[in-house]
Amino acid sequence: MVCLAKSKKEICSLKEISKKEGIPFSYLEKIISRLEKSGLLYSKKGVQGGYILARPSDKIELGDIIKALEGELALVSCISKTKRCVCSRAKGCLTKSFWKKIQDSLNSTLNSLTLADLINK
Repeated sequence: MVCLAKSKKEICSLKEISKKEGIPFSYLEKIISRLEKSGLLYSKKGVQGGYILARPSDKIELGDIIKALEGELALVSCISKTKRCVCSRAKGCLTKSFWKKIQDSLNSTLNSLTLADLINK
């Protein structure tokens, strides 16, 4: 994503990104696939094909990128919206509200930073 955001060209090939970022091509294919499925990238097929950001870098939040690659970010399962809590102490947990507060703060921070923030620092 950083490589695409920094690129002066509109479209970058996987080969070019792999070389610039030092990411193995086969691994990059998997990453790019997830980013494309999440709507963060568009692909163009053909000889001059490659990938392009689906929206400007200042409109892509870091939280969106993490969600696309990792799924829901949850510090502990008891505050997850998608994971089942396996803790036997969940009902009487005294620290759950603190974990929730930390999680909310983390999400807020990730959603306040954009891809443009990364490349402009």
